[in-house]
Amino acid sequence: MKSIKNGLPFNIPAPAGAEESPVWTGVEFRLGAGMVRVLEYSENFAGWSDDLTALIDESSGGSHPIDLASRHETVAQLRRHLGAGVGATILEIGCSSGFLLREIRSAMPEAVLCGADTVREPLYKLAETLPGVPLFRFDLLQCPLPDGSFDAVIMLNVLEHIEDDRGALARIHRLLKPGGVAILEVPAGPELYDDYDRALLHFRRYSMEGLSAKLEEAGFRIARRSHLGFLLYPAFAFVKRRKREISQQELHSHVKKQTRDSSGLPVKWLMGIELALGRFLSYPVGIRCLVTAVRT
Repeated sequence: MKSIKNGLPFNIPAPAGAEESPVWTGVEFRLGAGMVRVLEYSENFAGWSDDLTALIDESSGGSHPIDLASRHETVAQLRRHLGAGVGATILEIGCSSGFLLREIRSAMPEAVLCGADTVREPLYKLAETLPGVPLFRFDLLQCPLPDGSFDAVIMLNVLEHIEDDRGALARIHRLLKPGGVAILEVPAGPELYDDYDRALLHFRRYSMEGLSAKLEEAGFRIARRSHLGFLLYPAFAFVKRRKREISQQELHSHVKKQTRDSSGLPVKWLMGIELALGRFLSYPVGIRCLVTAVRT
């Protein structure tokens, strides 16, 4: 790791209007004569909002079985590609309330972690509860961080909220060092796209082949690909194909009902079985696509 005067292993650009480059102190950013907890550059609420973050957190609190499995698989892939992560720089885009960042910090305490999102209020709450992790607010398509800054970039359930997903993947490619790894998760099944997806501001759902093709087009090599929610998929697809109309006003109660119905012991047991078997095989279908790709 190169020695850096700003406290991070890459240069931190100054936000608009600032005369000096920020300095990360280990707790917050020194910006001119003041201190800020979150470094803000740009925003884009076309695909997400503070209110949706609050709704998801209120409904599941990060403890939904498939979310737990998702974070477990992400940490496993980081360990596979970065080892103990000593000196590695890892950026989570869409860090929201910080559930994954906490798990990575516990599993890889020697790694340099950074978080980024377009939301504002959740980032400031996270800054209070997760000290020592620099947080940035920006629209990925306008990401100000320099090219080649990170050994790993993670985006879980974010790409479907970005209209220009090809542009987003190209930006991730540039953010990574050569040989760096991108870990992405997206909702699976384009044919299952419905009003619920629209209410959650999804621009699309993905096929594994479609996502892989876009990653390869952006300059990545696919290292691993599988699905999450394989054992839950038949029931999930049945419900989705009923195509019930969901208005934005009904979203709150519907999300809470969906979370309650899918968080019981049977779902936890099924996800446990799926994770155990997933160490040895890749699942051909599921609720979510999970891909690890390497910058070539």
